[in-house]
Amino acid sequence: MRTLFGIAFGLATQALFAFTVWHLFWFLKGPQPDDLRASPLGLAAALGIDALLALLFAVPHSVFLLPSVRRRIVSAGLYGPFYGCFYCVVTCAVLLLAIFYWQPTAVVAWRWAAPFDRAVSTAFAASWVALVYSLALTGLGWQTGLTPWWHWARGLPQPKRVFVERGAYRFLRHPVYLSFLGLIWFVPVVSLDRVVLMAVWTTYIFIGSALKDGRLVHFMGDTYREYQARVPGYPGVGFGPLGRVPPRLTAAVRAARPGV
Repeated sequence: MRTLFGIAFGLATQALFAFTVWHLFWFLKGPQPDDLRASPLGLAAALGIDALLALLFAVPHSVFLLPSVRRRIVSAGLYGPFYGCFYCVVTCAVLLLAIFYWQPTAVVAWRWAAPFDRAVSTAFAASWVALVYSLALTGLGWQTGLTPWWHWARGLPQPKRVFVERGAYRFLRHPVYLSFLGLIWFVPVVSLDRVVLMAVWTTYIFIGSALKDGRLVHFMGDTYREYQARVPGYPGVGFGPLGRVPPRLTAAVRAARPGV
């Protein structure tokens, strides 16, 4: 029964992921100019609910990736190979809540006039291509929990996730997050509720990028610190935690240089 439940859980997770991506595409694409409609709750209430829904995705998406949180959940009884699927389910659940309960507004903050509206729509489509490409570089199966679950289902030892500096990762540390920024910002018509989404999720993306750097330093140590010193987090960012980060002294160097 445990095996059957595990197989069913893994398959259902992947189906839920596909279902969520489909709805996320249309949600981020935004309404056409003639389809703008207002929430019956009123402007202030709608924007407040939208801000909470945007945070509902942002907070769990980072919290459940923290190594300390993962250790506690696994130690509480969740079998390790299923953590990726569990995380995918949580992410999909909060995304779908945001999508289905989002409160639209009819107030337009700005819109792109022709022919720039077509260019923006093209950039939106290109951002999806960039997102899939970036995820493929690090392994899409890790993002959805498929890789560890599939090894478990076949009775194979759990694979060790490694970071390989290739493709876009040679030039920036966070191509996935940069692609997601394109999905948020490249929309021809920007209503007030979209402004809320842009503000909350853009802030989350930059904070999440710094947290991801911290996680990779935790797991990879000086190897990732050396990578941080060579490659910026984002193009044109030359300072702060998302720029090139000078490497700290390794434990071996500190031991050889007392007082450092």
